[in-house]
Amino acid sequence: MMEQRGAETGSTAYRVFTFKDAKAPQESLSVCIPEVLDPQYGMYVWPCAVVLAQYLWFYRDQLRGRAVLELGAGVSLPGVVAARCGAEVILSDGSDKSMCLENCRRSCEANGLQDVTVLGLSWGDVSPDLLLLPKQDIVLGSDVFYDPEDFEDVLVTFVCLLRKNPKAQFWTTYQVRSSDWSIEALLHRWKLDCVMVPLADFDADQPELAGSTLPGNHSIQMMILTRRTEAE
Repeated sequence: MMEQRGAETGSTAYRVFTFKDAKAPQESLSVCIPEVLDPQYGMYVWPCAVVLAQYLWFYRDQLRGRAVLELGAGVSLPGVVAARCGAEVILSDGSDKSMCLENCRRSCEANGLQDVTVLGLSWGDVSPDLLLLPKQDIVLGSDVFYDPEDFEDVLVTFVCLLRKNPKAQFWTTYQVRSSDWSIEALLHRWKLDCVMVPLADFDADQPELAGSTLPGNHSIQMMILTRRTEAE
């Protein structure tokens, strides 16, 4: 499970992540993720992405044939893992973030993914592209709860998707950076439930995942958001 770096092309470096199964050593998955090295773009793999990708790998049997949308995909590690595990994936980032959208396409090319759609979706913008999306089963978000100003916009986007599939789930990871971090009031406002998933439940309670030391000692949390049932 050694972290590798492939050849660099211009300001792009390719990093390989290899996911393994402790209970089935013969099973593994390697994905190649391009990172843009120019600091003004900030398109790197962050610790939250590795943890979310580990969750997808651990529950890969649940992904085949499922419709999956990644919000704020950027380098697209979780979305690529989902696609490699058989999901029907759409990668999205802000409609005004052409470099991020191009990096999503680059990630698909690096992993031989030809059937993945890349789409510009800005959080909180109820655009025709959002409304015309097919029914989604799972929404992914890696560190999308970073800036409190974006929290409600992210949830509004998910709520819009719930209109076509009320049973959709939002699988998301975030890094604890402040004791004041909370989306509880917003969850209540938008009638959403939240279940915290212990990292130990999917073999992510360790400083190294997929051959990467990125998770390190960061405090990463995993949660699943769903529509609140009427009984609640």
